[in-house]
Amino acid sequence: MPPIDLTGKAAVVTGSGRGLGLAYARALAAHGARVVVNDVDEAAAEQAVASITEAGGAAVAEVVPVGTAEAADRLVARAVEAFGRLDVLVTNAGILRDKVLWKMTDDDFDAVVTTHLRGTFTCARAAAVRMREQGEGGTLVLVGSPAGQRGNFGQTNYAAAKAGIAAMARTWSMELARARITVNAVVPVAATAMTETVPAFAPYVEAMRDGAPLPDFLRKGEGFGTPEDCAALVPFLASEAARGITGQAIGIGGDKVALWSHPQEVRAAYADGGWSPEALADAWHTSVGAEPQTVGIPAPRIPEA
Repeated sequence: MPPIDLTGKAAVVTGSGRGLGLAYARALAAHGARVVVNDVDEAAAEQAVASITEAGGAAVAEVVPVGTAEAADRLVARAVEAFGRLDVLVTNAGILRDKVLWKMTDDDFDAVVTTHLRGTFTCARAAAVRMREQGEGGTLVLVGSPAGQRGNFGQTNYAAAKAGIAAMARTWSMELARARITVNAVVPVAATAMTETVPAFAPYVEAMRDGAPLPDFLRKGEGFGTPEDCAALVPFLASEAARGITGQAIGIGGDKVALWSHPQEVRAAYADGGWSPEALADAWHTSVGAEPQTVGIPAPRIPEA
């Protein structure tokens, strides 16, 4: 396989001042793409741009919180102004407002859904309009989460938004196919500000910051690593090598890459003339409900000392 070469392509990466977003932006730039770094923190955005340009890449900053159509239009316009086009959009921006259902406020819910779900929608819409006008195809990479695939305690807002993002990837892959725009969701697992508070991971993340490598049971068994471990998937999906890949949810982390399944029926039963509540109660445990689906992100399997 020849080297991945994104020379001539222009990309927007939302929420790329630090963490996973910065890793995505750097990886795209390292493979030749010119990048619009987006963040709400101007200092972080400018520092990210500096790190890319100092490494020989091309990047500019656009400081704006995603969510509104106006913000999305600004990001696309910045790419066109700076680089003359837009070929790749990575919707990474996100926030957390974790609380259990009965304590979550309207503001907690709305803030997360606005940034993750509406921000993905508005940015993808603006990018799709531009890419269709260019007539040369393009790439949308929507950042999901294991919480959106399986649910997670205390994350009503975040899990719902990330599940919606996966659904949008499947929908848009069909709608944009004729325009040769691929749309995929990535499901990263990495040591970031969002995961470092997980008690099982915390001591290993702390040790990693002191220079120790993450153990194999995390890198392979849990698919958990650094943001840079997740970054390779983005330039790959933006490249010609991935032109036939669309509508997928792809997990990556540590040493592991995986394809997530789409929701589908796993078992069915039938009753002539339809079902009554009593018939459902009688048949449930021996038919469709014999092996109920699990929920939640599985707890890490930490080896005994």
